[in-house]
Amino acid sequence: MSVIKTHQLSKIYNGSAVAVHALNKVDLHIEEGEFTAIVGPSGSGKTTLLNIIGGLDNATSGDVEVAGKDITRMSENDLIDFRLHNIGFVFQAYNLIPVLTAQENVEFIMLMQKRDKKERHERAMSLLKAVGLESQADKRPSQMSGGQQQRVAVARALASRPRFVLADEPTANLDSVSTSNLLDIMARLNQEEGTTFVFSTHDQRVIDRARRVITLEDGHIVSDETKA
Repeated sequence: MSVIKTHQLSKIYNGSAVAVHALNKVDLHIEEGEFTAIVGPSGSGKTTLLNIIGGLDNATSGDVEVAGKDITRMSENDLIDFRLHNIGFVFQAYNLIPVLTAQENVEFIMLMQKRDKKERHERAMSLLKAVGLESQADKRPSQMSGGQQQRVAVARALASRPRFVLADEPTANLDSVSTSNLLDIMARLNQEEGTTFVFSTHDQRVIDRARRVITLEDGHIVSDETKA
């Protein structure tokens, strides 16, 4: 079952001198449970594609269907609610809330979903344990390493039990050990919870672990390979 479908998806940025086609009529299907890397040189359209699929940016033309819903025709309020219940995000810059502890950061999206306190606490602690940070639950981001912060970000992305997780260059600021640990965690959660993961990445370590690799160049898909 396809959890993400794009049809003739285009994004044009109109600069002062020339229009830039960040995406050019992209057709893409992502099946439920995939572990997919979107790769390509800087400026190829990777982040733009993730942002449009995640409802963080608007397409110039084309359609995007996510979890059976056409998000290109949603109102802003409906889109916010849809993201809240269906999509998890992991950003290169972590984007944790500085004044909240690791546990509170993970709980935050469930608080927005109006989940009860007991459920929030149990889910947050379960996820922190899954990413090896149960003992760091009371620490704020400034008290954790970059690798630990990124693992909290992964736990937060999964807290709402999303249909899929979009990860934009999630290992860009991590050393080899932290990257390997993070990918182990994501692969395990992908298998155990069935969560779909879609990465944009330059990182060969991520590409090697992905089961499907989609290559973008100049806003076009130039190859799409599924590993045996």
